[in-house]
Amino acid sequence: MSRFNDRTLVPCLSAIFLVVLCGCGGGGSSSSFPTGSIQLSVQAAGAGGGTVSSIPAGINCGQACTASFSSGTQVSLSASPAANSFFAGWSGACSGTGVCKVSLTQNTSVMASFSASPVLAVTLSGAGKGSVASSPSGISCGTTCSADFAPNTQVTLTATAAANSAFAGWTGGCSGTNPTCTVTLNASQQVTASFSTASSPTLSVIAAGNGTGTVTSNPGGISCQPTCSASFPLNSQVQLTAAPAAGSYFTGWTGACSGTNSPCTVTMTANQQVGATFTLAQGLNLLNHIVFLAQENRSFDHYFGALREYWAQNGYPDQPIDGLAQFNPGGQPPSIPGCNPADPPPDTCVFDPNTLVTSYHLITQCIENPSPSWNEGHVDWDYYDQVGLYPATLNGFVKTAGGDARADQFYDVDGIRAMGYYDGGDLNYYYFMASNFATSDRWFNPAITRTHPNREYLIAGTSQGYAYPVGTDSQDKNLLTAPTIFQELQAAGITWKIYVDPANVCAGPPYDPHCLITLSYVQFFQWGHTIPDLYPNNIAPISQYFTDLQNGTLPQVAQIEPATDAGYDEHPSVSDSEPNDIQRGANYVSTLINSLMTSSSWQNSAFILTFDEGGGLFDHVSPQPAVSPDGIKPVDLLPGDVCTQESGPICDFVYTGYRVPLIVVSPYTQKNYVSHTVADLTAILKLIETRFNLPALTKRDAAQMDMTEFFNFDNPVWLTPPTPPAQTTDGACYLNKLP
Repeated sequence: MSRFNDRTLVPCLSAIFLVVLCGCGGGGSSSSFPTGSIQLSVQAAGAGGGTVSSIPAGINCGQACTASFSSGTQVSLSASPAANSFFAGWSGACSGTGVCKVSLTQNTSVMASFSASPVLAVTLSGAGKGSVASSPSGISCGTTCSADFAPNTQVTLTATAAANSAFAGWTGGCSGTNPTCTVTLNASQQVTASFSTASSPTLSVIAAGNGTGTVTSNPGGISCQPTCSASFPLNSQVQLTAAPAAGSYFTGWTGACSGTNSPCTVTMTANQQVGATFTLAQGLNLLNHIVFLAQENRSFDHYFGALREYWAQNGYPDQPIDGLAQFNPGGQPPSIPGCNPADPPPDTCVFDPNTLVTSYHLITQCIENPSPSWNEGHVDWDYYDQVGLYPATLNGFVKTAGGDARADQFYDVDGIRAMGYYDGGDLNYYYFMASNFATSDRWFNPAITRTHPNREYLIAGTSQGYAYPVGTDSQDKNLLTAPTIFQELQAAGITWKIYVDPANVCAGPPYDPHCLITLSYVQFFQWGHTIPDLYPNNIAPISQYFTDLQNGTLPQVAQIEPATDAGYDEHPSVSDSEPNDIQRGANYVSTLINSLMTSSSWQNSAFILTFDEGGGLFDHVSPQPAVSPDGIKPVDLLPGDVCTQESGPICDFVYTGYRVPLIVVSPYTQKNYVSHTVADLTAILKLIETRFNLPALTKRDAAQMDMTEFFNFDNPVWLTPPTPPAQTTDGACYLNKLP
């Protein structure tokens, strides 16, 4: 039996085995094989070595590298690499690295390739001393400084400095100063580990993970968010403490520390590096859709002050909630000064401490509009202290409502409506949702002023100094340049949409995005004007919201603007000829939330319902100190405005506005939960930023809670949502009398 090229196959560098199935029929070649048989021959090349054997027997290469088989026989060839080699694959009639199977119907050729295993070599250098070990084992240098590994093996090298030395860094196949490095051996590699002498070794801390947190040291020197370093005396012990930020948790140390215990202790025998991993709370990752809607101009006491009464009437467990005092055991309804009856219209409302107006239940679902604007909001703080030099007395709500009514020729010329409230019989849907899901008695609008600036805070964390709508002062007509949350989402690749109700404004469908944008407050930002041309599908009619729920295409973040022109925004009536019924607005909101609860998106969504500001309606809790978003003071106050002649704390954007209602609806919302943490509307931004790992837009949203306290992701209560009642819509609606 002849052998291909008359050579025996033995392990050697650069050997590739070629198995050739040579027949007798072609080329005039002679053969000693029986008639009707097929020949099989083997040849090798490549950097490694090995053998090839066959079933049925015949090939055992390198002893028998050629064999004959009957025509039609299926021959299986197996490759076995020699030491320090690996099988690289077949070519010719076979491919891949598994068993080669050939049916011998004609003369055929197959090649087997073997390659040498890659070698990892480590060299120690520098004036210091140390060692390097590998995982998987093989390298233990200074004793064993080279080893071969299977191709593509990931080998982790760890450098350990000796006493009075420090690890200085890697060169070659590794780099940097982390004592641990990983090399992927797709070829032979050379790595050098350098050690230096150390008198004050350096401790470096690197934060990792998708969460946030800080690392501090004892003794001091390290205060990291996310990365820093400091030097410590040789052989000293340093304690590192990890503190996760809200919405994150600490998942462990790497490098010179390990495990999850905090603090950890590092002995500074050499330069050391520690990794601290912070992970975004897994639960928050369950929220793939955050939808938020701010309705118009209602205060907490006005809408939710009677929640405790509703709980008692409907079997909910009692708990502290700072609502109207008359619903607390032994509490009395609040009263504040009204208008002096000796000064009826056309005189202005004269503040009269002897004429008290007491909190009462409204019967009409329609009231004339009080004003939350800059001046009125500051009078509401305290008629005698409109710049906030002293703690708020909250005595001005009736005075401002009466003054606006006289200016607008309303019926309620004495501002009595400002002290009215609704209860669970009027707003039965809202009361049910707030009681089964979550609310807050410390949730405020961002600034003591009217709608426009507060909505600018809602989407950008600032109004950039505007106390009025853009253009109210002829000197301040510039659009805002601050980035909005939507701009940040777009840059991060997070899907988003703004849904608006085009009723009575935009012709369609289809709707022109240049018209739809005029129904969103993002129009007051320069970037907002790019949306119709660059992102036309991101400004959509409210009908698209229901379509997206049906099709499972709800974006990751969605804002729903109030349906003002359809009469569903719950804003107090701005004209006696057009009464605005809150029950119609609440019913509209119920369709938005109920549709989400019955959709496929419910399992990973949160719907946040709130109000843009208190509307000039009484609330007994004063605005709270807050962080200025950008250091910009009011830029558009008009002559004679509060704060133009006298200054005080509330003349700047360093206080919130007044309390407003909030309902957080999600499968993961804590049941019947009331938050008592002070926050404003920009906490919605903080929730979005925390969930999607985005930076804060301003100092205001950066300072907010991230709203994770409203959720319990480990024990979700409402994966199957409750069945809320239909919102009552048959309440009385009139404007010409009270209550």
